[in-house]
Amino acid sequence: MIDETVAEIRAMRTHSTSAVAVKATQSLAELLDREYVTVDEFERDLEHNAGVLRRSNPSHAALHNAMREVERSIVGEPTTVEGAKQLLQDVIDRVVEDVETAKAGAAANAAERIADGDTLLVHDYSTTVLESIETAASEGAHLTVYVTEARPRTLGRKTARALAGMDRVDAHMVVDGAMGYALRDCDRVILGITCITGGTYYNRVGSFPLVVTARELGVPVTTVGSGAKIIEEFRFENEFRDAVEVMREPVERVTIENPSYDAIPIEMIDTVITDNGVTE
Repeated sequence: MIDETVAEIRAMRTHSTSAVAVKATQSLAELLDREYVTVDEFERDLEHNAGVLRRSNPSHAALHNAMREVERSIVGEPTTVEGAKQLLQDVIDRVVEDVETAKAGAAANAAERIADGDTLLVHDYSTTVLESIETAASEGAHLTVYVTEARPRTLGRKTARALAGMDRVDAHMVVDGAMGYALRDCDRVILGITCITGGTYYNRVGSFPLVVTARELGVPVTTVGSGAKIIEEFRFENEFRDAVEVMREPVERVTIENPSYDAIPIEMIDTVITDNGVTE
C-alpha cells in the first residue's frame, strides 16, 4: 500500500495536494499488519516509510506536514508494540480528519466571498476550489465559471467535468492562451494553494501568467487552501516532469522543459483564504 501510494504520488495520479496528504497518511496503516519484536523496530520502520512518502513529492506542504505530524505524535510515546500500533491508528484517523476539516473550513470561508451572479476563473484542478464553488452554488448563487485547460496535463478538463455536474453553475473551458479573453468577463480568479512559504506562493504551472494578466486587467486574485499549506520552515522543490507530456515525438536539438509549479510573489495575490480566516 505504501509503495503503491509513493508511485501514485510521484506519477501525480492524485491531483489535489490535500488528497495526496490523506492518501499518504492512510497508507501508513500497512504497518499495522507487520510484525515487530520491539517498539524501536516499529518506530524505525515508521520513520523510514513516513520519510519515503514525504520525499515522494517535496513540493507538497500538506504532505510534509501530515508525515511530520504522524512522526511527532508517535515516536518516543508508546511502550509496547501493541500500544504503538493502536497509537498509529488513532493518529492516522486524527491527521486525516484534520486535513479534511481544514479543507472544508477553507472552502466554506471562500464560499462566503462568492456572490450570486459572479463570473469566476479557475485553473488546473483543486478540490478545495471546487468545494468552494459548489458550496456557494448550493446556497443559491448562480455562477459562471471559466476554467483553463491547464496544459500539458489538461487537468482543467477534469475540473470542467466537475463544474458541469453542479446545479446553478454555467461552466466554460478555454485553452491557457485564452485566459486574457476569459478574464475580461470575470469578477474574480480563484486558485488553490500548493504551498506558501518565504513570501512566495506556489501553485500549478500556468498560475503566474494568469495572476499577472489578472492584475493587469484589474481582476482580483483569491487563493484558497488549508492553513497547513502556509509553512515557513519548508524548502519548496519544483518538479520537472517527463518531456513526453509536452511533445510525444522527440525533436533533435530541442530541449523540452516541463516544470510542474510556478512561483509567485505573495504580494501579487489579493486575498488568501484558509480555514483560519481571510488575509487581504
